[in-house]
Amino acid sequence: MSKLKIPLLIIAVIAVLALIKIFFLMPKKQEGSGGPGGKPMTSPVTGYIVKAETVDNDVASSGTISANEDAELHPEVSGKIASLNFVEGGRISKGTLIVKINDADLQAQLRKLNSQLSLAQEKQDRLKKLFDINGVSQEEYDIAANDVINIKADIDNMMAQIAKTEIRAPFDGVLGLKKVSMGAYVTPSTIITTMQQLDPIKVDFSVPEKYMDKIRKGDKALFTVQGLDGTFSANIYAIDPKIDLATRTIQLRALAPNHDGKIFPGAFARVQLVLAQNKSAIMVPTESIVPILKGQKVYLYKNGKAEERKVETGIRTPTKIEIVKGLEMGDTVVVTGVMSIKQDSQLKLLKVQ
Repeated sequence: MSKLKIPLLIIAVIAVLALIKIFFLMPKKQEGSGGPGGKPMTSPVTGYIVKAETVDNDVASSGTISANEDAELHPEVSGKIASLNFVEGGRISKGTLIVKINDADLQAQLRKLNSQLSLAQEKQDRLKKLFDINGVSQEEYDIAANDVINIKADIDNMMAQIAKTEIRAPFDGVLGLKKVSMGAYVTPSTIITTMQQLDPIKVDFSVPEKYMDKIRKGDKALFTVQGLDGTFSANIYAIDPKIDLATRTIQLRALAPNHDGKIFPGAFARVQLVLAQNKSAIMVPTESIVPILKGQKVYLYKNGKAEERKVETGIRTPTKIEIVKGLEMGDTVVVTGVMSIKQDSQLKLLKVQ
């Protein structure tokens, strides 16, 4: 190899190494880290200025319809049914006789006691006349008077036993289906029928615990029932004084009129609870909320930069969500592009709502 070729070869090798260093070994500028001249990139966004809004605090829930009064009718004593006086599914008034169990033996004992009472009273009357003229002692008269009292007590007890052979309607309502037939032998464990009071009806439902300070007795609840047209209205009359540990909800009970009896116990109800109107609610567009590991956050537009702010949310509407903690009136919340920015990102505000 000539002396002239060796320097040229060395120069070529050096040139190749320089190119390798420039194109492969030099650190590359990260994409999106800046614009022309190395300046940070600016993200175009739209904003929403926080202001007070009037919001109806409506809470959606699911519930169950139940009768205002509900009872299983059982006999108090064992025996054979002597009469069965009701129509299945029929209305009945309080105190109406439904079932009579054979009480012939008790009636016989009652007649015997009444006869004994009559004799005892006659004896007491005779001794009273004699006692008034000192014909008998005080002790003899007291014994006769005590016999009358004891027999009257036995009669009262027998009347109570006879009353137990009767089943009467405990309230105004509607009877269910018969579980027994005429002449059947029944015991206190036997179900004769059921009975419900359907006007009014109860609506049982629950709401999250965060609404506990907004709920009051008398608040209105609107509900619908599958298979029935229209919306029905009820009023809360009872609030469970404890929070359910499993669901973190409060149990509520409302009362609704059911004059035509269309609503049946056991039906599923979709409930809309109407709470007090909030005239100073902070509402932001739903798309401005960013979910994080332990809650939610938003980004604020501050002097051309993004500022991260953790928030607590409340009720939702179709387009907005209430912020109960974390924002103040006048804050500008970033609405669009929130998933592509971070703390201190440069922002360009294109539009403000």
